[in-house]
Amino acid sequence: MSSRLRGAQGWDAAEVRARVREMAARDRERARFGADTHRYELTPALPEAEIGAFEVEHGIDLPAAYRSFVAEVSSGPAGPGYGLMPLTAPRAEAAEGWAVDEEWAEDRLPGRLAAPFPLLEPRPGRIGPSNDELTRGTLMLADEGCGIHLRLILTGPRAGEVWRIDPDWGGFVPVSPDFRAWYTEWLQCP
Repeated sequence: MSSRLRGAQGWDAAEVRARVREMAARDRERARFGADTHRYELTPALPEAEIGAFEVEHGIDLPAAYRSFVAEVSSGPAGPGYGLMPLTAPRAEAAEGWAVDEEWAEDRLPGRLAAPFPLLEPRPGRIGPSNDELTRGTLMLADEGCGIHLRLILTGPRAGEVWRIDPDWGGFVPVSPDFRAWYTEWLQCP
């Protein structure tokens, strides 16, 4: 994988899109987990004004690696799990087959994204079905099914990290130091 995908200044959108097309060509049957849902499709990048308006509306600054991805590459859906959830409501042409998830909608409630992330350390093990308090200050990136979600930490000392919340078995634990590492790892899978 080219170092351009991992560059400090941003993403090489053409290279990311080429890699996603290559992945789709190798997985014509869509056998890879989640491929039937995201179909290896990438929507256009979001305009800076739309990203800025989202940040102002929610009182947050998106972590740099994620922000640059949605500004330079796409807001989804091709990605880990069943695919990236869009930052903002999908446009009509991109919304076909995509339903707003309850978690996605809940994240957009006033004050939720800007709330302090309550954990300083991972919380392994069973955490139960009510995880509303644990996910404040985070943004759902992807759904892995069975109530398991990947979330981007937005506030506090762990801001920028990607964590997996599995209420029944795995708890709420980090999976990647940042969005760039998390998404690039997915791109590198055969």
